[in-house]
Amino acid sequence: MSGTEAFAQYPSLKGRVVLITGGASGIGASMVEHFAAQGARVAFLDFDRENGPKVAERTGALFLPCDLRDIAALRAAIGEIRAKLGPVTVLVNNAARDDRHGWETVEPDYWDERMQTNLRHHFFCAQAVAPMMIEAGGGSIVNLGSVSWMKSQGGMPAYTTAKAAIRGLTRGLARDLGPSKIRVNEVVPGWIFTERQLEKWATPEGEAENMARQCLKERLYPPDIARMVLWLAADDSRMVTAQHLVVDGGTV
Repeated sequence: MSGTEAFAQYPSLKGRVVLITGGASGIGASMVEHFAAQGARVAFLDFDRENGPKVAERTGALFLPCDLRDIAALRAAIGEIRAKLGPVTVLVNNAARDDRHGWETVEPDYWDERMQTNLRHHFFCAQAVAPMMIEAGGGSIVNLGSVSWMKSQGGMPAYTTAKAAIRGLTRGLARDLGPSKIRVNEVVPGWIFTERQLEKWATPEGEAENMARQCLKERLYPPDIARMVLWLAADDSRMVTAQHLVVDGGTV
């Protein structure tokens, strides 16, 4: 958990039950580490059975293998988290895959699968944990968006459509759940240099182009997102809801 010690500690997160989707790698794994370092009781879901146990061992978090496209399995996993850790009062909807695809090649089955992967589980996770948050007297839901659609990025229309929809879902749930003291916000990452990005899409030319657009001339890494999510989960942001917070070094 190196790198967490020099930044803010949030007393309100200690002992709080936190659920993170897609926590086995990248931004999700960093969030698991950061919440664990705050003393939260962390659970994470992912279909990555290779990396999930490694993150769990490193952080002490509870890992439950789960394909989030399977809503019945998702609901069962959340029920297991409640039984083992207690009611979830922080939900971070992080899981997504930004696989590239040309508009010419998309078929209905692929489109539907991309919605299941990048959008649908956000709602059903929120639906499953909201009663626990109501019972507990409140909670915080953080949805992960993307700057891709905001800067008119091409080459993955199903992904950008799903990520644009996160904004509408966030604002609508914030209105519906606000009377129960449940806050719903969106964190919008820029180009975050995860291992997946470095392996698949980062090129010197692409990075130079992106850096020219950024106001802050540094790479962004998963902890830059994790620290924003911590603040939104903590009571320090108690009157912040229905908002989107962009962490992209000033690209959009």
